[in-house]
Amino acid sequence: MRADTPAGTYYDPRFAALAYKVLPGDYAVAGDARMLVTLLGSCVSACLHDPLARVGGMNHFLLPGGEGASGDSARYGSYAMEVLINELLKRGATRARLQAKVFGGGAVLPSLSGVGSVGERNARFVLDYLEAERIAVLAQDLGDIVPRRVHYFPATGRALVKRLPAAERASVAADESRYLSRLRAKPAAGSVELF
Repeated sequence: MRADTPAGTYYDPRFAALAYKVLPGDYAVAGDARMLVTLLGSCVSACLHDPLARVGGMNHFLLPGGEGASGDSARYGSYAMEVLINELLKRGATRARLQAKVFGGGAVLPSLSGVGSVGERNARFVLDYLEAERIAVLAQDLGDIVPRRVHYFPATGRALVKRLPAAERASVAADESRYLSRLRAKPAAGSVELF
């Protein structure tokens, strides 16, 4: 986590836990009892965990690669994965022990390049990346047409996924479309994004 109690932190009485909302283009790392939460449509979240160090983290990205930009922003999967892994290593994790659970990649947004939907490309990217890095994927819920809410406990690696009703698909798609429009209008300028 970027600070002890960053903006976006709240108490979730359903889980009796302090929670942090991971937004698109964001990531968080923790080793305590807090919960990381995100809402996914076409976006993908990788949840990584080191069971011995009892530290884990979550990212949330919309595009798999740099898409012609520099790619040095957590909005892109390639950068989001590297920054998450590096933050975990700083907290005592070992790359060889990392385990992954991956979620999202729903067919919520149309194709941007004519080669599969954004969600399909994100899902393919994260699985290929983890295989190349030799990080075991313990669980996945990728694809389909439904948005998801993910609750992740980084200290234990426990993940809960709620598939949201089709009625919420339009709302999630609208949010992702607005985010994508902001990305197109504003080039990547480092690891901090304001939206």
